[in-house]
Amino acid sequence: MKAICWHKVRKISVLLLADVISFLLAVFLAHIVVYNRASDIFAYAIGIGGAALLMVALFAVCGLYRFQLQNAGFEEMMYICLGILASFATTVLWNRLFAQLHLREILVAYLILFNLLCVSRYWKRLYRAWNYRFVGRKHRIRVMVVGGGDAGTTMIKEMKTSDKVAYLPLCVIDDDPQKLHTRVCGIPVVGNRNDIERAVAKYGIEQIFVAIPSVNKQNVGAICEICARTGCRVRILPGVYQVLNGTAMLNQVRDIDVNDLLGREPITVNSHEVFGYIEGQNILVTGGGGSIGSELCRQIAAHNPNSLTIFDIYENNAYEIEMELRRNYPYLDLRVLIGSVRDERRVKDVFQRSAPHIVFHAAAHKHVPLMEHSPAEAVKNNVFGTYNVAKAALDFGVKRFVMISTDKAVNPTNVMGATKRICEMIVQNFAAKSKVTDYVAVRFGNVLGSNGSVIPLFKRQIAEGGPVTVTHKDIIRYFMTIPEAVSLVLQAGAYATGGEIFVLDMGQPVRIVTLAENLIRLSGYKPYDEIDIVFTGLRPGEKLFEELLLDEEGMRKTPNEKIYIGNPIPVDQELLDSTLQEIREAAAVNDGAQLITLLKKLVPMYHAEKRNPAIAAKEKE
Repeated sequence: MKAICWHKVRKISVLLLADVISFLLAVFLAHIVVYNRASDIFAYAIGIGGAALLMVALFAVCGLYRFQLQNAGFEEMMYICLGILASFATTVLWNRLFAQLHLREILVAYLILFNLLCVSRYWKRLYRAWNYRFVGRKHRIRVMVVGGGDAGTTMIKEMKTSDKVAYLPLCVIDDDPQKLHTRVCGIPVVGNRNDIERAVAKYGIEQIFVAIPSVNKQNVGAICEICARTGCRVRILPGVYQVLNGTAMLNQVRDIDVNDLLGREPITVNSHEVFGYIEGQNILVTGGGGSIGSELCRQIAAHNPNSLTIFDIYENNAYEIEMELRRNYPYLDLRVLIGSVRDERRVKDVFQRSAPHIVFHAAAHKHVPLMEHSPAEAVKNNVFGTYNVAKAALDFGVKRFVMISTDKAVNPTNVMGATKRICEMIVQNFAAKSKVTDYVAVRFGNVLGSNGSVIPLFKRQIAEGGPVTVTHKDIIRYFMTIPEAVSLVLQAGAYATGGEIFVLDMGQPVRIVTLAENLIRLSGYKPYDEIDIVFTGLRPGEKLFEELLLDEEGMRKTPNEKIYIGNPIPVDQELLDSTLQEIREAAAVNDGAQLITLLKKLVPMYHAEKRNPAIAAKEKE
C-alpha cells in the first residue's frame, strides 16, 4: 500500500512541477511576444511566482491532479478549461496587487499555458497518433470495419489510440446512404455491403471487423457470407451490451463461425414458464452426458430444481458434466448414475433412487450410417430403451415425460429414423394410457456442433488440409444450435398436456456444400483451390432433404411463435404391442433382415428400399 501511495505522490509532484514551469514559461514567452524583449520580466518574479503557486492550488481544487493521464479525454479537457478560466480570473486580480503585468500579456500567457498543459497531459495520446499516422504503418494489419455506428466508432478509436493492437483501419462499410463519403474518426465510409469485395481489393484489406451488434440475425448472416467470400479473416462483435458506455471492444470480438451464417434469429423461450415447472422439482435426464443431454443439465441446473439426476452409459461424458455442474452450482443436489436404458431393472432402480417428477429422455443411438449396419442395436437402445424409461415413468407416477426425437423420424429412409418414429408412437401410446403423466416428444433437425455432426467433421478435415467431404451437392438440412434445441425441449415441457409432438420452425434450410464452402473461407482458405470439396455420394439411409411433419399431422400454434404442435396420428395399440414383441425377438437374435421387415410393418412410411443393397444382402446371409 505504501509503495502505491508513494507512486501517486511522485506522479502528482512531477505534474505540479510541470505546471509551475509551464506557467513561468508561458509568462516569459508572452512578455517576449507583447514587448519583443525579456530583460525586465524578472522585476516581477515574486508576483509571478506567487501567481504560479495560486494557479496550481486552483488546479488542485478543480481536480486536475486526479486524472488517469493515459485515458485523458474530452471530460478531462473540460476540467483543464475550467481550471484555466478560474486561474485566469484569479491571476488578473493578483496581478493588480503584485505583478503589474499588462492584461494583454496575461491573456497571451494563458493561451500559451493552455497548449502546454494539453501537451503535458496528452503527450502519450499525441505520440500514439503520430506513431499511427507516420510510423510502422506497413507493419500493421490492414482492416475494414463494417458498421459506422457507435460500435464501429469505438472500435476504430481503440485501433488508432491503443498501443496494444497493431491494426490499421483503412475504410468503413455502412448500409446507411447518409453516411456514404463521410468519415468515421477520420476513416472514409466507402460504400455499403455490396461494395465489400471491391473495397477489400482496393485497400488491400487483410481482416474485416463486423461491428453491427444491433442488426438482426438475417442481415448479419448475409453480411458475414459476403465477407467470407473475400478470403479475409472475419471477426465479429457479439452483442449490443459490448458497446454500452463506449467501452473498449477489441478484446471482445471473436471469429465468425457457421452460426453467424444461418441467417435467422436465435430461438427464444419464456424463461418464466420454464422456471415455473422446473423449480423445486426432481429432474431425471437420461443420456445426460451427450451433446443435448449435457446442455439440458446445464439449463435445468440454472432453473433451481430440487434435485438433478444424470443417467448415462458413458462414464467419461457423465464425469465431465458432473464436474462442470458441481463447480458452477455447488449447492445443487446432483446425482450421476451409470447404466443403460436397455436394462429394465437398472432403469427401475434409477427411478426408485431419484423419485423424478420430470424426465427428459435424451439417451439414443443417433448416428445414421452406423445404425444401418447395426439395426438390432438401434432397436434395443432407441425403441426398447424408450419403452423402459416411459414405462418406469408410468409406474412411478412421473408428472412429465419429454422425449428427444428428430426430423429423421418423418418418412424415414434409415433405421435410426424408423426407430425414432416408433419411439414417438410409444410415447403417444403411453400418453393415451396415463392419467397422471404427460408424455410428449420434441422433434427438431440437425444440431450444430453436437457429437457426430457435420461441422466438427468439416473443421477436422480443414485442419488436416482437406479434402472436405460432402455426400451430395444438392443435400440440404435444417440447423439449430445446441442451446436452441435444449430451450425448445424445456419449453415443450411447459406446454405438455399429453401426446403432443412439438416441432420447431427452423427457418430456411441450408445447403451443406454452401456450409462447407463458407467454413473453408472462414478458415482463411479458398474452396476448391487450397481446400478441395469432394462429393462422396449419399450414405446408406440418407435423404437429400429432411421433413419436420408427416402429411397427416398438420400444424397447431403454441404461445411461442417458433414452436408448433403436430396433430398426433392415432396409434393402433394392439398392432404396436404385438409388433414390438416380434421386434424384440428379432433383435435378440440379431436378425437384421427380419427387423427391417417389422420396422416397415409398424412404420409404413419407412422407405426401407433406399437402404444400401450391400447391407441388406449381408443381413440375408
